[in-house]
Amino acid sequence: MNVFVFDLLPYDEHLDHLKDGKELPWPLPRRHFKPDVAVRTYTEHLAAWEAMDRLGYDGVGFNEHHTSPYGLMNSPNLLAAAAAQRTQRLKLLMYGNLLPLHDPLRLAEELAMLDCMSNGRIVSGFARGIPREHNVYRVPLSDSRARFEEAWEVIYRAWTEEVFSYEGRFWSYRDVAIWPRPVQQPHPPVWVPVTGSKETIEWAARHNIPITPGLAPLRGLREDIIRYYARCLAEHGHRLTPDHLIIQASAYVADSKAQAVREAGPYLLYFNQTLFSHGNITEANLQRDAGYLSSASFDYLRPENLPAVSGARERYRDMTMADVEREAEHLPWGTADEVIERIVAAADHAGAATVLVNMNRGAMPHEMFTEQVHRFGSKVLPALKAHTVAAR
Repeated sequence: MNVFVFDLLPYDEHLDHLKDGKELPWPLPRRHFKPDVAVRTYTEHLAAWEAMDRLGYDGVGFNEHHTSPYGLMNSPNLLAAAAAQRTQRLKLLMYGNLLPLHDPLRLAEELAMLDCMSNGRIVSGFARGIPREHNVYRVPLSDSRARFEEAWEVIYRAWTEEVFSYEGRFWSYRDVAIWPRPVQQPHPPVWVPVTGSKETIEWAARHNIPITPGLAPLRGLREDIIRYYARCLAEHGHRLTPDHLIIQASAYVADSKAQAVREAGPYLLYFNQTLFSHGNITEANLQRDAGYLSSASFDYLRPENLPAVSGARERYRDMTMADVEREAEHLPWGTADEVIERIVAAADHAGAATVLVNMNRGAMPHEMFTEQVHRFGSKVLPALKAHTVAAR
């Protein structure tokens, strides 16, 4: 198995004291931002990525979010450039650049630069982004899907054609040949996260692009996504393999399950109660009304799995420690042996050759995060890397 760590890089100070009722203010004014905290946050995470490189992790995943302490990776490409100079073999996963928001030719150029700067270590993930980002950048939610697909075509052609011209609905170029070109040919590997919408699954299958099936470790939803993805792949002459699938896992290595809950639980609560919905439309019905989702986006799901994509704000915002304890019974939290067993079982069940591990979603203190990087790296990582997932 391949093991990546997904790092949201949350602002390294908890802000619950600023909440108005159950929500952080939106927008969160400048006066609440502390430059020294941001400096510390970047410094600490760069050090953690260096440690991952030394310990033998396969890669680290960056993301793009804006205007929120949820994550300070406004530009995943900037962070990847810094990490490229501090690591030797770690793959740098952009997960991902938000295609509807940016000039795709500029993204194609930046990713080609990164592939050269890292000597071919880029994995280029592309995403649409959440509604908050579209609203900040004044991109209509109803245009999100079309802009994503058009931007991908521009990037693909910029990477692979000698010279290209393009006339589209949103972007136009004439007689362009980018320099530099990616080290990896014909282009860096491309992955796409799938929260559940069938249109993204169909797009990924059409282009034979690997997916992360569901951003939460919910087995029923994951099964439905994989089943539909396999069917769509087959319609385009492709066969589902373990290399097509990347599953996510929230992991915490401790001496016992109880210790894991006691130590990691408060940070999971902070992520769910405070950070997750900040400034964002999470509810699927509201996203549908705004044109971000179609009326048919989830019609392939079994009825019992529809609540998993409802985006109900209360599911996150009203979470309690008792809920964490119940969820932890099904999570890879606890002893190293239990973490190994649960991640391997999930990977085998999904037929996924890669796991994307979340270790710090709620702004853990640096010492806790780096201890997890080392404990997982020494006690869990070797067993996962030694395991081979068979094709389903």
